[in-house]
Amino acid sequence: MAVQKLGRGLLERIVRVVDFRVDERTRGLAERVNNLEHATADHRRRLDSAEHGLEQARGDLRWARAELDRLIPHVAAQEGRLETLRESMSLVPNADAPQIAEARTLIEEIQRQHAQIRVRLAGISRYEDRLRRLEDSLSVPAGE
Repeated sequence: MAVQKLGRGLLERIVRVVDFRVDERTRGLAERVNNLEHATADHRRRLDSAEHGLEQARGDLRWARAELDRLIPHVAAQEGRLETLRESMSLVPNADAPQIAEARTLIEEIQRQHAQIRVRLAGISRYEDRLRRLEDSLSVPAGE
């Protein structure tokens, strides 16, 4: 019986040492699991927020795509009109040599008359400048 008692005592001590070491290791493991749970919850929250933002961006992209699809035909039509206008402006009107010569004569006459008008305007400007200087020299200050 004494041997049994001694054996049980020894066995109880071994169990306590093993339990102590297991508790010590599981306590660290429990803290680590707890930290991982908090990190996982934070990651889930951030992922949900990112998914929400992504869904908003997808909605904005769908709207922009619809607007682009709506505007493309209008832009193409405008480009067609511009090209037609550009072609019509670059075409030389059908005219024979006498009509072209008459048009050149008219252009030269207009240029000559413009030159004469510029000369007359310059003369008028000089005349007005002389009148202003004359008026300035004739005006006597009130205090003198």
